[in-house]
This record gives sequence, C-alpha cells and structure tokens, in this order.
Amino acid sequence: MPRNLLLLLALVVCVFAHKDAAAQSLQWASPFGDHMVLQRDRPLSIWGWGQSGETVTVAIGKQQARAQVDAQGKWKLSLKPMKAGGPYQLTAESGDQRLTADDVLVGEVWICSGQSNMQMGYKGIPEIAALAAKAKSLPIRCLQVTQDVSFDEQDRCQATWINGPGNSAVATTFAYDLQQALDVPVAVIEASWGSSSIEGWMPRSLAGQLPHFQAALDQLDNEEHDRVASLIAKQAGGQRWTRDENIFLRKRPNILYNQMLHPLEPLSVRGMVWYQGEANSHTIETMQQYGVTLSAWTKELRSRFENEDFLMLAVMLPRYGRMAGSSPTKDVESPIAHGWAWMRESQAKLLELPGTSLANTIDLGHLTNIHPTDKRPIGKRLALIAENLLKPGSVEWSGPQMESMTVDGSTAVVSFTHADGLKTTDGNDPTGFWIAGKDGEWKPAEAKIDGQTVRLTSQQVKQPVAVRYAFASFPQVNLINKQQLPAVPFRTDRD
Repeated sequence: MPRNLLLLLALVVCVFAHKDAAAQSLQWASPFGDHMVLQRDRPLSIWGWGQSGETVTVAIGKQQARAQVDAQGKWKLSLKPMKAGGPYQLTAESGDQRLTADDVLVGEVWICSGQSNMQMGYKGIPEIAALAAKAKSLPIRCLQVTQDVSFDEQDRCQATWINGPGNSAVATTFAYDLQQALDVPVAVIEASWGSSSIEGWMPRSLAGQLPHFQAALDQLDNEEHDRVASLIAKQAGGQRWTRDENIFLRKRPNILYNQMLHPLEPLSVRGMVWYQGEANSHTIETMQQYGVTLSAWTKELRSRFENEDFLMLAVMLPRYGRMAGSSPTKDVESPIAHGWAWMRESQAKLLELPGTSLANTIDLGHLTNIHPTDKRPIGKRLALIAENLLKPGSVEWSGPQMESMTVDGSTAVVSFTHADGLKTTDGNDPTGFWIAGKDGEWKPAEAKIDGQTVRLTSQQVKQPVAVRYAFASFPQVNLINKQQLPAVPFRTDRD
C-alpha cells in the first residue's frame, strides 16, 4: 500500500478515535464501584472518562470536587483525605449523566501481588477458610483483577469488587488480621499470577536502569512479539489459552504490568504486599540481581501511584530444597549451598529504602513443595508489620535480628535486637548457627543463649571470624523471642 495512503488511513483512524473519546458516556475508572474501599487519611485520586469539554462533579459525604474532561475524554480530580468509616455513596455527575458507587467504605487499601504463592487459595487450608468465613461479617473487601496481558499500557482492566474476602490465602489472612488490629475497614486488591517474574510486573520505563530488563524486552519485541500478539488476538476472539500458552504469557516481561497494574494508577492506596521471587531464583546471578530490581521497582511504583509514602511489604521466600545448578553441595542445611538463602539476602536489600519491610518466613515452607500451605503465619506477620509502620512502636513486629558479632577468645558472641525473652521453640539449644575461622571453612556451632545474646563455639574453630545463621535452603531453626517470632537469617561475612 502506498505510504501516502497509509498516512491518510492513520489520520482517519485518529479522527474517529478522537470523536469516540469526546462522545463517550460518563464512566468510572476500573478501580471504582459498589462495595469499594477508599484509602483513609490520604488525598483521594478519582478519575474516569466522559464527554470532552464537559465538567464532572464528584461527591462523597460532605465534600465535592470538579474536573473538566480533556480532549482524550479523560477526567481526574482529588478529594480531601477522609477518616475511616462509612458506608458512603460516591457519585459523579456530568450534564444529565450520573454515576453512583454504593456501600463505599473508607479504610486501609493494599495491593496484594506476586506469583503463585500469593495467588494460592485457601480451600485446602482449613484455618484460613475459617477466617474467610468470619471475614464475611467484617468490613473486609476485595478487588479482584482479571489475569490478562497487553503490549501497551492500558487505561482499563477487568476488575470486580467483592463484599468480603477474595481468593488468596495470604491476602485473606493479612486483611483479617489487619482489620482486627486496626478496627477499620480493610480492602485487598488481588493482582497476581503464578509463574510470573518480577519483570512481568514492571513498566518499560525501568529498562534504562536495569540492563537485564532491557535485554528481556528486546527478546520480547524482536523474537516473541508475533507469538504474544497472536495469543492476545486469540483471547480477544473468544478462545481460551491452553495451559502452555498461559504459562508462556505470564513469564514475559512488562505485559502483566500493562494490563493489571497500570489501570490502577494512581489509585490512593497504602501500599503493596509482594510475594514473589521463586521465578527469579534459578541461578546465583538472578538471585543477586533481584534486590536491585525490587528496590528500583518500588521507587517507580511510588512515583506512578503519586505516593512517596507507598509502603512495600515483601514476603521472604520460605524454606525449600531447591538448589541452583552451580551449587557445590546438595545438602539443604549447608551454608555454602547455592539455594534460596541467597535470594532471601537479596530480598533484604529492599530494606535500604524507607517504608519497606520483609516478612520473615525462615521457620516455614516445605522441603519439596514449592507451594506450602502454612500461609496463616505469613498473613499474621505481614499484619504486624503494617500495624507497626502505621503506629510505630505499638507492637513487636519482628523476631530477633542480629545487631553485632564480637569474638571472646574462641567464642563468637552474637547480640540481637527484638530479643526480649530470647528462647527456643523446643527448650533445646539454638540450632542453625555456623561459624568459620580465617580458613573460611564453615562448621556447625554449639549455641547457648545468654540474655539477649547467643554464644557460639566449635572445637574445630579455635578463632572464629564469621557467623552464618539459617543461611541455607532448608535450615533447622528454633530461635524465637517472647512473641514467638523467629530470628531473622543473617551472615556476617558479607562484602
């Protein structure tokens, strides 16, 4: 087709697209609707679409605000912060058109995202199923975002508000425990997809900071574009993806973000609960990269959600017996194995940013099952972390954390914070400690609790210089504090 004819056709398409945008009916953006929860104590971003040039008036309670619909048919405004409460009716009016969102509450709103362990349901976990039943009578809501992909950043997604808990085991127990602790309405936004990597949830704007992400995007654009495009067209035509096609799509970079997160921006939320990392744990290199990527993505989320106080609560990968192919040993308790210990350490790089935390799961997990069912403690610990971030010092939210290591003759002495009532779960001496001398050879340590310290010795290490605790794929651990929270893994020999 001649180039000038192509340009003419493009111009016609743009004219009609503009006409359609200008003439469209008044609409909410995807996150708004009946039974929703608005974030308390923060300015409230409200947006949608309407007829170009018209004025939209949004009201809730005793306040209202106005915005003009732009040339692309979009409007956006901000309401003043509100205290927890409700129910309210949220309305939008433009000319003779009116939208209503009924049974709207104000409270805590958290995005719960990640891969399969966030997506995992609770039907096979009786303890959480019982919590979900109780949650139906509490001010707990869930926005479920449909799993889908797009090459381009989308303004809309398929999302449905549920008056009650959603499907995720972790999100449900987190919502239940946080609501009980704060006594305010709580909403979780479930946007997760099994097998997805962190790169799948990231915008292209991060490629300049992360060369590995740019390389993945190049592969998508140059080698995988046609296959992805054909699968998107297949679903648009009413056909379902096969299992293999589904797995292929959810492992591609950026395209989950475009369809499942971007349409939520810039919704006023407290932050995100992020349970992911398994898909990025295949090699030492991918594990070590992860912390840099997670931190960069967190900063980008804060910008895109227009909230520098956006909280990021990540879930530490629990115990599991998988090893990288480069591992010098297959011993799941060894401190030198190339296993998930390295991913946990990389995840902890997130803590260099303010307003972040990592839920410790080193006492949980299953040796051979990558989808363990012990999700109840994870939700509870996340809720404790959130409560402490919102009301600093109100609760003990962490297990013992290594503060310092000193050497007393042939004894390594580790001092801990969050160590009130330092003890073990079984009354025996602490397990999971290893010490090394100048030769770098790691030996199991005999450990004794002494107040808020643990004293470590080994007949094979006369002059200890370094300590590792629970730094293994599947360590045996028993050290806790008075609140029954497990000690946090560490190593003192970091560069």
